[in-house]
Amino acid sequence: MSFGQGGPPWGAGEGQQPRNQNPWQGGTPYGSGGPGHDPYGDHSAQGPDAGATPDWAALADASAARARRKRLLMIGGGALATVAIAGIVATAIVTSDDGKGGGDRADGKQSTAPGPSEPGPSFSSVAPPPPPNPNDFIADEKKDKAPLTADGLFPGDRITAGDRSYAKGSTHRTGDCAAVAQRGLAATLRANDCDQMFRATYHRDGLAVTVGIAVFGTTAEAQRAKETSRNVAPLAGEGVPSFCQGGRRVCLFTSNQVGRYAYYTATGYTGAKNVTPGDDRAYRMNNDVADFVFKQIAARGTAQASAAVGGPAD
Repeated sequence: MSFGQGGPPWGAGEGQQPRNQNPWQGGTPYGSGGPGHDPYGDHSAQGPDAGATPDWAALADASAARARRKRLLMIGGGALATVAIAGIVATAIVTSDDGKGGGDRADGKQSTAPGPSEPGPSFSSVAPPPPPNPNDFIADEKKDKAPLTADGLFPGDRITAGDRSYAKGSTHRTGDCAAVAQRGLAATLRANDCDQMFRATYHRDGLAVTVGIAVFGTTAEAQRAKETSRNVAPLAGEGVPSFCQGGRRVCLFTSNQVGRYAYYTATGYTGAKNVTPGDDRAYRMNNDVADFVFKQIAARGTAQASAAVGGPAD
């Protein structure tokens, strides 16, 4: 870089130096810094009496040297910044967890990062088949294969409902369903192909209930038999005298059905008393015995469905 002649014209009068005189001899044209003084150290203006003409070539060389130092500082600073960034990146790579577990660290020691976890148990995406429906087993004789006995349908020597207990009297089974029916029920049982009838009597404090379970081949047959008539013949014996026969007493008769089973009740007093619409004790006893029978039939379906779980499908 060069500079033009920017100073004032210097005359040849007394006290002035020739233009070709060394600027560092006989005075300091840029103040009192002396030899080696930075030409940019003093920026005060210089008037006509300041001394000899400056050496513009020396100034140009000094400016070029300063520019080179700036470039070197900038290059050096950039290099240091690059090295620092590279060091940060390297540290991040060495210390980061790549998710694979284990490995050597930058300092040569074994990493304590945990290894891959053990695989968990696998489950089939295929849903298991639903459990069998207990109602299916008591709906048709083709599935209802469990043994049928009076002791199985009427177990124990009494039944209990809440704080009430009823003793069991006589039990009976027959393949001639119509023979143990009264009035229109006999014809109904024959018309719907009743297979067999199981009866049992329960009693307490002068009241007795005979329940009869009629067994059919299908649910449809049992439904028809329940709807048309309900007069099952009472079963006396085992400490229970005759009741609800011959039209001498008013009794309560009901019918119901579950699956291929229709069941009937005859409830009445063993003495000279009639069942009336407001007779809570007679109605309660009738319902307790009917509920017990319903649960016994439903239990057949539950037991057979449980036994079929895991077995071959029908």
